[in-house]
Order: sequence, then structure tokens, then C-alpha cells
Amino acid sequence: MPSSLTEPIIDWYAKHARDLPWRAPGVTPWSVLVSEIMLQQTPVSRVLPAHAAWLERWPEPKALAADPAGEAVRQWGRLGYPRRALRLHATACIVASQYAGNIPEDHDELLKLPGLGAYTAAAVAVFAFGKKHAVLDTNVRRVFARLIAGKQYPGTAPSTAEYRMAEALLPEDDATAARWSVAVMELGALVCTAASPACARCPVREQCKWRAAGYPESDEKRKVQRYEGTDRQCRGRILALLRDSRAPLGITHFDIAWPDNAQRARALDGLVADGLVDPLPDGRFALPGEQA
Repeated sequence: MPSSLTEPIIDWYAKHARDLPWRAPGVTPWSVLVSEIMLQQTPVSRVLPAHAAWLERWPEPKALAADPAGEAVRQWGRLGYPRRALRLHATACIVASQYAGNIPEDHDELLKLPGLGAYTAAAVAVFAFGKKHAVLDTNVRRVFARLIAGKQYPGTAPSTAEYRMAEALLPEDDATAARWSVAVMELGALVCTAASPACARCPVREQCKWRAAGYPESDEKRKVQRYEGTDRQCRGRILALLRDSRAPLGITHFDIAWPDNAQRARALDGLVADGLVDPLPDGRFALPGEQA
């Protein structure tokens, strides 16, 4: 690997890393896992208070497993993509019943947990247990695309070639490799950003192939997801009503959530299909596991 990259990036991280609770000395693997699930498609600023509240209420997997899934959805609040809350609850139940309440260290075992794909399983193994794995999130992929491949942005999904490159860049020592992984991630979050990279502050700018090539623009345009007026927004409003209610709601209660009857019905059907809302025998609706 280009060893000349390792030291400057790790040294930069030592001076500029953000003080985040899931990076604190002695942090629990559960805290790391919760943070990684919450950080999927959600900025750090929104995750910080949600993560603190979650860990205060459920400091270990067994505590969450003892509550119904609906409480996880309620606590999730407005973080978005609430199926993540269901996956965290399902993970807590599995960890409590099959792993004596302890998050497994093994990467293959982590992959078996609900909602833990290749990135999240690697991230938990690396950041919670100091293992050596390639951790490819959006920030890391962007840094490598620019620094190594000379491209403005990586492709839409990690390729086999990207994984091979990331693994080749890992330092030999496990502890150094873990430090390297989080350092590259932080570099992408703070310096090598998507829209306005601060190249003058980059510790490896002299080795960056994208900079050397004159910052060529990517052929692939980045798409911005619309939210206003979508089924996703409608679903969020229906869930907000159920979160705020401590009792099941009749279908007419959702009329205030959204003006379009057809879209509202479609969104409610989708929430039921995704397991985020339970239809009750009496025609009312509740968060999963909450049928009082």
C-alpha cells in the first residue's frame, strides 16, 4: 500500500477529529452499533441527541429487547427511515437471546444481524472491536475515488475493485488499520466533502490524483432526493400521530395527517406491510406490539 498516505492522514485525524460519543474511550459495542444504524442517511448533528437519548433509555441490548418494537419506533422520532428502529429492536432481541446480550465480535456473525449489511458489519467490527476490515461508507469511497482513482465521485455502489483497493490500503497492524479507517472517514466528512472540498487543508493533497488531473468533473450527475409531497413524507406524518398517541387510533384520525385520500391510504398500507404499524381486529391501528 502507499504507506506515505497512512501517517499524514492518521496524524491529521489526531489533531482534527470530532469528539463524538461513539468514539469515546471505553465505549460499548452497543453504542457503536446504535450509532452506525442511526448514521445511515442521517447527519451527525441529528444523530447526536437521538443517540444519547436511546442509550440513556436502553443502555444495553437486553433492555431494548424487553420492550415492544413500537417503543423503538416511538423513540426513533423524526430521524427518518424508521425501519431502522425495527431492525435495531430485532437485533437487540437476537443478541439478548442468542449471544447472552453481547454484540458479537466476528464479522460473519455481525452480518447475520438484521439491518447490518457489508458496511455496517465492518464498521462495528472495526470501531467497536478494533478488527481489520475495509470500511467503505460514502465519505471513504469519495476520498479513495479522488485520491487513488482521480475521479470526482465513486460509482453508485461499491465495486469488487473498490473493496480490493480498500483492503490493499489497510495497514498491517489491526489497531493502526482501525485508526486508519476512522481517519479516512473523518477526512471525507470534514475536508474531502462532496460539494466543497477544502483541498488546501488536505494532508495528502500533493498525492491526490484528482487534484493532479485538474479536478475533472464526474460524468455521472448526483441526484437529490425529493421529500416534499412524497409517500415518505406522508408515512412520516402518520407515524408521528401514532408516536404522539399512547393508544391505538382509528383510521379517521389520520385524515389530518395528509389531504390526499388515495396517497394517505397507500402510505398506511405501506407502513403495515413494512411492519411499522399493526392493524388491530377492531379496525384501529397501533405501533407494533402496542395493542392496549
